[in-house]
Amino acid sequence: MSENLKPGVAGQQAPQEDKILLKVSHLKKYFPVRTGIIGQHVQYVRAVDDVSFNVRAGHTVGIVGESGCGKTTMGRTVLRLHSVTSGDVIFNGMDLGKMKPRELRKIRPQIQMIFQDPYSSLSPRLTVGEIIGEAVRQHKIVSKENYKDYIFEIMKKCGLQPQYFERYPHEFSGGQRQRICIARSIALQPKLIICDEPVSALDVSIQAQIINLLKELQTRDGLAYIFISHDLSVVEHISDEVGVMYLGSMMEYGRTEDIFARPLHPYTEALFSAVPVPDPDYKMHRIILKGDIPSPANPPSGCKFHTRCEKCMDICKCEKPQFRELEPGHFVACHLYNDKYGVNQRH
Repeated sequence: MSENLKPGVAGQQAPQEDKILLKVSHLKKYFPVRTGIIGQHVQYVRAVDDVSFNVRAGHTVGIVGESGCGKTTMGRTVLRLHSVTSGDVIFNGMDLGKMKPRELRKIRPQIQMIFQDPYSSLSPRLTVGEIIGEAVRQHKIVSKENYKDYIFEIMKKCGLQPQYFERYPHEFSGGQRQRICIARSIALQPKLIICDEPVSALDVSIQAQIINLLKELQTRDGLAYIFISHDLSVVEHISDEVGVMYLGSMMEYGRTEDIFARPLHPYTEALFSAVPVPDPDYKMHRIILKGDIPSPANPPSGCKFHTRCEKCMDICKCEKPQFRELEPGHFVACHLYNDKYGVNQRH
């Protein structure tokens, strides 16, 4: 992604409220899986492999892709729960990847995460008040005198009753637990929240409540989200920009309306063809991907998707496609749109 890229507003001067809050450039996260005779690492799982995108203040970037494509690892690496193998993660002008633990600790409250499973991400030994307030105390967000009133205020924002303060997680349903997780994250007054499939474990009716809560908090507090999900309809509803990942790499990126109206990459087209349409007369044109996802420890040469792509060309098997801007704010990594090889099949 170019240095001046502003997803969704290409070629325009972004207003102050739309400034880039997070800039991820060529991010890589490799996990060693095999060592040589003298102990050096000789093979890696390329969980995140050269990913770039921007998140603007007060906006949402949705990240979609199949299970195992690296979405969650990417989010955890941005948050520095995993170390950065290479690339830049610039948050408010600060490079998170190069920060020392003491420096990172100071800005931890500004970037929070909502985990996928509301059952395993809450300590069963702490009450709701302690869960929400533990980090508030640690980072001294408010004074001791105002602590309890502040926690009650956060709980009210997230639709939690004051009497829940002394209760334990096992006394709540999945939707209420996820509200507790959201309250815990916003209690530190963050600027960015990474939402790792926050509604996938919930009933559909509860999903709608949680999504509406996240949008309400974003409008009220100006929060920015990285929203990781399998549910394309949820991503379409909540996101301003969408990134499509496959085997650790970004295949397509652009404004939500552009991605859903004109998917360019064959992988994106296949993903969208699987979305059910609530119309019995609608004839679906389902694209069935052949074969299995290759191993991230031994990815294919050239384009990673070529082993499953019906539009595969010879160049796809040997040369990696560039992540190029085909339309203002719309990026794709595919040789189908590379004029260098005399191929141009733009929609």
